[in-house]
Amino acid sequence: MTNQREPGIRVLLIEQDAGFARYLGEMLRQAHELRAELTVAGDLRAGLAGLRIGSFDAVVVDLCIPDGAGLANVPLLQIFSPAAPVLVVGDVADKQLAVEVMQAGAQDYLVKSQITPGWIEQALRHAIERQRIGSVASEAEESYHSIFDHLVEGIFRTTPDGHYLMANPALARIYGYESPRDLIENLTNIAKSLYVQPGRRDEFVRRMHENDTLSEFESEVYRKDGSPIWISENCRAIRSPAGEVLYFEGTVEDITARRQAEENVRNSEALYHSLVETLPQNIFRKDLEGRFTFGNQQFCRVLGRTLEEIVGRTDFDFFPRELAAGYQRDDRRVIGTGKVFEVVEEHQPPTGGKIYVHVVKTPLRDAGGRIIGLQGIFWDITKEKRAEERIRQQHEEMEKDLSMAGDIQLAMLPQRYPVFAPDTAPGGAFNFARFYEPVSRVGGDFFTVFAITPDEAGVLICDVAGHGVRAGLITAMIRPLVEELKPLTPDPGSFLTRINHDLHAMLTHERSTATLTTAFYLAADARTGRLRYANAGHPKPLLLGRARRMVEPLANTGGKGQFPLGLQKETTYLTSEARLEPGDGVLLFTDGLYELQNRKEVFYTYEKLMNDTRRRLAKPADRLVPELAAAVRRFSGGIGFQDDVCVVGLDFAGGGAPGGAP
Repeated sequence: MTNQREPGIRVLLIEQDAGFARYLGEMLRQAHELRAELTVAGDLRAGLAGLRIGSFDAVVVDLCIPDGAGLANVPLLQIFSPAAPVLVVGDVADKQLAVEVMQAGAQDYLVKSQITPGWIEQALRHAIERQRIGSVASEAEESYHSIFDHLVEGIFRTTPDGHYLMANPALARIYGYESPRDLIENLTNIAKSLYVQPGRRDEFVRRMHENDTLSEFESEVYRKDGSPIWISENCRAIRSPAGEVLYFEGTVEDITARRQAEENVRNSEALYHSLVETLPQNIFRKDLEGRFTFGNQQFCRVLGRTLEEIVGRTDFDFFPRELAAGYQRDDRRVIGTGKVFEVVEEHQPPTGGKIYVHVVKTPLRDAGGRIIGLQGIFWDITKEKRAEERIRQQHEEMEKDLSMAGDIQLAMLPQRYPVFAPDTAPGGAFNFARFYEPVSRVGGDFFTVFAITPDEAGVLICDVAGHGVRAGLITAMIRPLVEELKPLTPDPGSFLTRINHDLHAMLTHERSTATLTTAFYLAADARTGRLRYANAGHPKPLLLGRARRMVEPLANTGGKGQFPLGLQKETTYLTSEARLEPGDGVLLFTDGLYELQNRKEVFYTYEKLMNDTRRRLAKPADRLVPELAAAVRRFSGGIGFQDDVCVVGLDFAGGGAPGGAP
């Protein structure tokens, strides 16, 4: 009986690492009874956009996607595609983490390094089946929605740029819309269409970015029919692990009746005084001519005067003329515009010394809405300002340290290359060229060229996933390993096997997770052109056969890839062989050279790199390498490289036996 493959399923992969995306695609293609169509989104934002316009049978998401929020990604994805099961992939095999992933609502947790065709096939089939079986819980789900729909408070989720992601029926009723869908589809610009006061949404967003939470944020807003009401918002910001704000979520309460009552109470000066006298902030009132009409006890203490000595006087009676003139300019702005004025400024009390204060000035209105003066409140934030200055200085020191670390890292790269078999050609049998450009001060790419023997060159290129301090530290760990293990360098497979073993031991402990590190190492004989090499999950270098006008990947003899370094302790790497003819060369590079998009979101692929190399095949390495880098830059349309880039070119001038023997 012939095995029938199941009908095709659509799988959305949300993953920044293009290498893993290709790997997962290959695993799906090798699955025996599962026909899957894989769509890749490079970040969470692109994944959510894909779910809005497409239909998927399953969603696979990287736990540490940079613009995501870890486990919080799972319920967010389920909001956008409730029918599709969510599977989470990560770098570490951790039972507790797997439990937490399942508790967050995911159907499964997969370890990247353990994925095989059979495993991904089984995981997808089981996840889809469990999702289907889960529909029998619809009655409980309906009960939940019944509670959600009948809450008195409005509930929302909004994007930072002012679009609703979610709203409950109570919020729709408060704002005068027929349904949450009616609200979401029609209220598409919160800043312009909702708030009565211009800039109020900007103030909301500013405070959320600064504090991550907001309590009792009161604003006047328009209902759908244009009538104004007052609301109070409590909100929190949901951020990704990288610190980017993904969305805001919170509650809304209609406080129109309370605001009206407060307006009535506000006309009672006696009650007002009883409220402000005990506050630790400085509070004062002025009339339209800038004369003080009130000051609370704290304000009187700061000025060193009684209330009777303050009322009827102006700022010029208590402060230096320059400060007083500035204060009155701010007053005129508040009275002239009718808007709240808020500033942090330097203040000089009459008692001496200079401090920093946070000042908020608001217009005072009578029952008819006419401005009759202003109210000011300020408080001492000198300690906070000094703390900010210390933080700024610490940041500058950190930036200097990072800059020095980057300089040291560059200095660790080869500045000169050994000369091999100098009797065979001017400058030796091998000519080298390089291009190195990190995207931050400290990069995760590394290469070295060294002499195994006077006639044999060793070339190692590495790529640590990510960039920055962590990646830079791992490259710094690899360099001394190379020096220590030079006796093994004649055999590339043994050399990478030992580096993998030692690196795994360094990186694996209870507080550290493995970091994806790829490497390619070759040993080249200057007399014979013989190449011996091993590959640890690294992009295949290009073999440049100039006499044959041929460019092809330098693949492993067995045709199968091998794991990156440091992931599995006992990985054994195989040695493969090739041969260079005089005039041939090898181009080694990290994936940052070709994994980038231009402004039209078109990818520069490995295949395009091969074609661009083929067009420049006749050029020596010292011209080929920089011209390829320039071609990739032009393709990007000014965006430039989006990951660390390292390129090493090797040209074989031709060898021979010592003394010129054939």
